[in-house]
Amino acid sequence: MKPHLISFDICPYVQRSVITLQEKGVEFDTTYIDLDDPPQWFLRVSPLGKVPALQVEGTTLFESAVINEYLDEVHPPPMHPQQPLRRAQNRAWIELGSALLVDQYRLMVAEDEQAFEQARAETRAKLRRLEPALGEGPYFNGPRLALIDAAFAPLFQRFAVLESIRPLEPYDGLPAVERWAHALLERPTTTTSVSGDFVDAFKAYIAAKGPYLARFL
Repeated sequence: MKPHLISFDICPYVQRSVITLQEKGVEFDTTYIDLDDPPQWFLRVSPLGKVPALQVEGTTLFESAVINEYLDEVHPPPMHPQQPLRRAQNRAWIELGSALLVDQYRLMVAEDEQAFEQARAETRAKLRRLEPALGEGPYFNGPRLALIDAAFAPLFQRFAVLESIRPLEPYDGLPAVERWAHALLERPTTTTSVSGDFVDAFKAYIAAKGPYLARFL
């Protein structure tokens, strides 16, 4: 039986798991739900009421990091580094990626320019911390794609859309982060892990939820 992914169409956390599934060549089924009006069956299987959730052999996993770690363990070759210290370091930076997604959401739903600029400043501050952690690339650990790359690709993809709406310049003065972002944006699974109308759906969400950015659409 194929794994069954429960999804919301523009959720970056879901996309992290879709990238991992696709990179590993795992066939899976998907059910999309409306997070503003989630079905009762979803609330019964997802204790936190969040996506993604992955149903495997009658068991439901939740939280993208947990799902991706499971997939990495059961579908070789591993994407996580094999050296324990490096693997732990990757996990720590994935947490920064999750914090950046929160900042990015604040950019999307900013009420006014002041709120937008505050979120932009906090986003830039976190990206500056990331710059010295990157090596020669093209990916975080070097030539091989890792789970941390799957975790950051949705962030960079959404930055590109936001940049098309209003100048954001997230990588100004951060050449290593910019190179990494471009490498991930060129990775086929960054595109195939979202629907063909992703950009339109993302902008429609901003139009509905983001009073400030909606002015620029």
